[in-house]
Amino acid sequence: MQALLMASSQSDSPPLFDLPVRPDFTIEWKIMREGLAPVAGLDEAGRGPLAGPVVAAAVVLDPDRIPEGLDDSKRLTAEARERLVQEIFEVAAAVSVASLCAASIDESNILKASLEAMRRALDGLCVRPAYALADGRDIPPGLPCPCRAVVKGDQRSQSIAAASIVAKVVRDRMMVRTGTLMPHYGFHSHVGYATERHREAITAYGPVTRLHRMSFSPFKTSGEEDRILASGDAAELIASAFSAADGLNGRDAEKEPV
Repeated sequence: MQALLMASSQSDSPPLFDLPVRPDFTIEWKIMREGLAPVAGLDEAGRGPLAGPVVAAAVVLDPDRIPEGLDDSKRLTAEARERLVQEIFEVAAAVSVASLCAASIDESNILKASLEAMRRALDGLCVRPAYALADGRDIPPGLPCPCRAVVKGDQRSQSIAAASIVAKVVRDRMMVRTGTLMPHYGFHSHVGYATERHREAITAYGPVTRLHRMSFSPFKTSGEEDRILASGDAAELIASAFSAADGLNGRDAEKEPV
């Protein structure tokens, strides 16, 4: 127990050749054998884009009903993620989603916003975890339980991998829906990332208030902040796009209004 609690302030960086081919439940079983159960996995999606929220998910897997094929969401096809996210929501003990909008990211920074989204996701679980595993090097502050930061956790822990899939699918669906409401920006294809098409749209139409992250480059250095699309109609479109997790049948969901 003491060793596990000490781990709550540490992160580990495994040698590349020590990574499993796919994540497994080894880390979770080790913690559970110490009497700390259930264990929740935490991950986020959307740190890098120029637009849209950062979305985090918390997942408590049922050890007897772990979906086949869990992996880092970035190593899966969109079709595989869609299949897995539905199964995760059907068989996991608990799933929770939270997001912070672009304005909140601008008010702090993307790292703090990502960690806060993880905290909110964990706090929203209908099952109270005894321990949490967070992807990356940082532990979200203010968690209600001990936590371990796991470098490349979505490639090592099935709980974190499940959270990475949920966060990715939810965020992509939010941005695709935004794309249907604001088609000239092409959000349905790039989901907010800095692609050539996205940059060209920003040049042509300007950034959108509360959707584009004005603290990010290129906005800070290009003068784009002087021609923000800030109409009430645009804000209503964004709020509409982010109003739900787009059909996911989750038992828990929390998203910050945009």
